[in-house]
Amino acid sequence: MTMVQDRRDDLPQEKDETFFKRRRSRSIAIALVLAGLVVLFYVVTLVKMGAGIFNRAL
Repeated sequence: MTMVQDRRDDLPQEKDETFFKRRRSRSIAIALVLAGLVVLFYVVTLVKMGAGIFNRAL
């Protein structure tokens, strides 16, 4: 009972391969951007805490 039909069935083989290659490239690009944002937020958090955070007693 799905409303969306799978359109990959009517694609030729070479277009199907191109489709998957492009989707993989987009997925990798999104993953890299997400990882970059994580690193950026981590660095900004450390900078906002200041250098004194490393001189405290554990």
